[in-house]
Amino acid sequence: MEGPREKTTAEKSTETSKRVRMMIKDLAQRAHEARAAGDPIAYLFISSCYDDILRAMDITTVGTENYAGLCAAKMSAEQYLAKAESEGYQRHLCTYATCGLGFDATRRELGGMPPNAPDGGMEQPTVMLGTGMMICDPRYKWYQATRRYTDAPVHVLGLLNPPAYYTHVDIKDVRNYYIRYIVQELYELVDFLERHTGRRLNMDRLAEVVDLSEKTIKVWHDIYELRKAVPAPMPTEDALNAMVPGYFMMGTQLAYDFYRELYDEIKHRVDNKIGTIPDEKYRLLWALSLPPWYALVIFNYFESQGAVFPIEVVYHPPPPVDIPANVTNPIERMAWRFYDSMTRGHEKARKRSGDTNVEWFLDMIDEYKLDGVVFHQAMTCRTIHTGQLHQINIFKKYSDKPVLLLEGDIIDVRNYNQAATHDKVDAFIETLEAYKAKNS
Repeated sequence: MEGPREKTTAEKSTETSKRVRMMIKDLAQRAHEARAAGDPIAYLFISSCYDDILRAMDITTVGTENYAGLCAAKMSAEQYLAKAESEGYQRHLCTYATCGLGFDATRRELGGMPPNAPDGGMEQPTVMLGTGMMICDPRYKWYQATRRYTDAPVHVLGLLNPPAYYTHVDIKDVRNYYIRYIVQELYELVDFLERHTGRRLNMDRLAEVVDLSEKTIKVWHDIYELRKAVPAPMPTEDALNAMVPGYFMMGTQLAYDFYRELYDEIKHRVDNKIGTIPDEKYRLLWALSLPPWYALVIFNYFESQGAVFPIEVVYHPPPPVDIPANVTNPIERMAWRFYDSMTRGHEKARKRSGDTNVEWFLDMIDEYKLDGVVFHQAMTCRTIHTGQLHQINIFKKYSDKPVLLLEGDIIDVRNYNQAATHDKVDAFIETLEAYKAKNS
C-alpha cells in the first residue's frame, strides 16, 4: 500500500511540547553514557508499574516501544521490520516488537550499532523487564525472543490486571487481594534487580521518588482538566509528545518541571482563549487507538478541515489516587496507584454499558464538548484494536455522535494509504457538518 512520502510528524501548537524531542535525545544519550561507564541499563515497557523502583536504584532505562515509534516517525523502521521477517517473525505480529527485534538482530549481526540508527540506537540492556499484564503477549514474549540477540536476563513482572472489564465483579471485594499480589511481585522484581545489577534499593530514596511521582501525576492530570476549554488549548498531537516525560521519566524532577511549565502555558492559553486552530468547527475524540507514528501529520490534515482533537484516550495520565493515610510503604503506594488507575470507571460501567472504555468515551464527550469520535485500527496491534468494532457497537447504543474508523498501523507504513485516509476524513467532515446542522 502507498505510504506517506513527505512530512510525517505533526506541527505542534504548544511551545513546551516542542521540547520533548530533545528530551528523547537526552534519554538516548544517557543510555550511551551508561553503557560506556558500565552502569546497568534496563529494557522496559510503558505503563508497567515499576518505573519508580528503577529511578530509586539509578538504573538507566530504554523504552523499546518508544524507540520503535521513533524509528517509524523517522521513516527508519522498514529496515528493522524486514530484518525481523528474515529472522522468521511474521509481518502480522506487533510491529513495536518486530521493529525492536529487527534492530537487536541487526546490532548483534554487525557487532555494533546499525549505521544511521535514530538517536544512536538502543544500547545493549543489562536486564529486560517484561510485564505479565493482560494487555498484550509481547509484554512477556518479546524480550524472551530478544534473548536470541543478547545475554541479558529477563524478568516478567506477574502484574495481573484487576478484573476491570468483568463488571459482574465487585471491585471492592477483590481490591485487597490484588494489591497484596502486586506488592509481592514488586518485591520479587527488586530482588531480581539487586541480583543482576549489583544495586541496592534504598526505601527512603524510593519514598522520595514515589512522592515526586504522585506530585507529577497531579499536575499532569490538572493539565487535562484545562483541556476541556473551548477553543481547544492543546491538541492530541501535542499530547502524544507530552506523554513522554510521564511515561518514560516518571519520578524525576525533570518530568515534574516539564508538566509545571506545560500547565502554565495551557493555563495562559485558556485564559486568553488561544486555540489550536483559528476557526474551530468540530471537536473530536481520539479514542482508545494507538496512532500511526509515521503519519502523525494526519492530525494537521483534520485541522485543515476545521476539526481539532481536544482530548484522547490513549496515553492519558493516570488519575490522582486517594491512598489511605495508613499506607506509607512506598511499594504499597505504587500498588495502590496501579490498582486504582486500572479500575477507574468500573462502578459506572456496572450500572450502564458494561464497558469501562465506552463509559470513558461518553464522559469525555460531555466534559470536552465533543462532536464525534475517531478510531484508528492498527493492523498489527491485536490487544487494543481487535475489539474496536465491538466497542463502537456498544458506544452507538448510548450516543448518536458520528464515528470514523481509520485503518493503518503503529509502525509499518506498508499498511497505510494516505490518499484513502484523506478521502475518509473528507467524507467524515461532511457527516459532521450534516450532524451539527441537524442538531443545531
